[in-house]
Amino acid sequence: MERYIVSARKYRPYSFESLIGQDNIVRTLKNSISRGQLAHAYLFCGPRGVGKTTTARIFARTINCLNPTGITEACGTCESCVSFSEGRSYSIHELDAASNNSVEDIRQLNELVRIPPQIGKYSVYIIDEVHMLSPSAFNAFLKTLEEPPAHSIFILATTEKHKILPTILSRCQTYDFNRISVEDMARNLEEISVKEGVTAERDALHIIGQKADGSMRDALTLFDQTVAFCGTNITYSQVISTLNVLDYDYYFRLTDHFLNNRHSEALLIFDEILSKGFNALHFIGGLSAHFRDLLVSKEKSTVKLLELPPSLLERYSAQAALCSLSFLYEALNITTQCEAGYKSSGHQRLHIEFALCSLSRITSAPVQVKEMSIPPKQNQTTKSTQEALPAEPALLETDQKPIPVQSSRPATTSLKELLKSAEQKINSTAKSTVNETGEESFDDEKLNNVWLKMADAESSLPNLATSIRQVKPVIREENKILFVVANQMQKDWIEKKCLFRLTAFLRKNLNNKHVTMEIDLIPEDKAEKKLYMPDEKAKFLLENSEELRELKKDLRLEIK
Repeated sequence: MERYIVSARKYRPYSFESLIGQDNIVRTLKNSISRGQLAHAYLFCGPRGVGKTTTARIFARTINCLNPTGITEACGTCESCVSFSEGRSYSIHELDAASNNSVEDIRQLNELVRIPPQIGKYSVYIIDEVHMLSPSAFNAFLKTLEEPPAHSIFILATTEKHKILPTILSRCQTYDFNRISVEDMARNLEEISVKEGVTAERDALHIIGQKADGSMRDALTLFDQTVAFCGTNITYSQVISTLNVLDYDYYFRLTDHFLNNRHSEALLIFDEILSKGFNALHFIGGLSAHFRDLLVSKEKSTVKLLELPPSLLERYSAQAALCSLSFLYEALNITTQCEAGYKSSGHQRLHIEFALCSLSRITSAPVQVKEMSIPPKQNQTTKSTQEALPAEPALLETDQKPIPVQSSRPATTSLKELLKSAEQKINSTAKSTVNETGEESFDDEKLNNVWLKMADAESSLPNLATSIRQVKPVIREENKILFVVANQMQKDWIEKKCLFRLTAFLRKNLNNKHVTMEIDLIPEDKAEKKLYMPDEKAKFLLENSEELRELKKDLRLEIK
């Protein structure tokens, strides 16, 4: 039986031309080879599975090739190329720094560096996962890395560049590898499918590419897993089942229900998703991604940001046309807040279900009502109040009884609610006057109401919220509000971190874009002095308590 080789090894690139998704790096390295401008140390960094070690091997093989084709490609037939392919080359060395990270390992490497290559021009040392070296090992490596023998070239590879000492980074040419795009991975998988005699749907390969998250090695591993399940015919439905991926159709159906205010259907779909074993947090994250993709689909210039198969692009464009920008902004706001608070929620399923209900109410139109006359016996409000009353829900007139019109959001309004709404409208009109620019002026009462509302909005910063509640704002000049605080440290912090946000809140809620806020300190003569030390507290009690003074005198006490 022929020995099976996984696709990640079987289809590993062996030339610059076969590398995927790293065109800029390939071009730079090929130019360096053709011009003979080789550095003594390179650092290849980037996510897992994007070709760092593979590129290092191709580079090492090419610079040692005895008969390069076109200067920048190894021939594959010379003694150097053959020995490397068979794993017996003494000119190209690989070291795994994850398991050889001690000072002693680096000292052995330093000794090995002195030996010239047996075949080819260079001794190439590829050190993988170099960030795993201990600090002492890095220090032992510094001198060799800075001044290696002329025949030595070091290629360091890592997924965590930030863990490498700056002194090492300064001695290397650094190449940052990109994540491989879904389209590139799908195209490569399609070519491999043909070679393996496997028929695969394009949409199925796109799903594998998305699941791989930019890693070609992961994509090939998932491809092998899918073939093991599906056989020689890979379909979209089989792939999402094998890889436990939530079907796009769920998100399209949910969005249709949100647009039509059908929260009950949305809850049923969510229950179906949970019953199939999908993670609720991954679901809400996928819903956020769906709204993002719809938002991107609204403009032709941004459609290129979508990494989706052609069949889905058309479906996204069609649904995006039905969604307003305000709907998508509000939907993203709801889902991202839900995702952020999921882990801290005491009832996680209810947390998501409430978000789904909120999404179903975004497009709910306010109830349209018309004026109605109220007989004096049923209502004793003044004439001005009656004129300000909101109208009753729209009715169709008949000879006998009014028949309610069916709407997308049935609602009933009581007389008590109508009167309360009318009073609020009258009060709001009385308190706010509109100037020539269309902005409202405000008085102390309206400012105080907005001020307390701002304190509630800052509840995530308890100290700031308390300070806002305890201090009454002052209208110093037209549209200028004074906020006094207790100390200089608090004043500096608010001015640096919060002033812009607080001012924006006041402008929005006071309906006046010219509002400014000034932070000042409470005058010393009016500042409340707090007692911290025991002697200060004792002195205060003696000065303000006749009983304590008498007790001290009678018992001859010393109060400190």
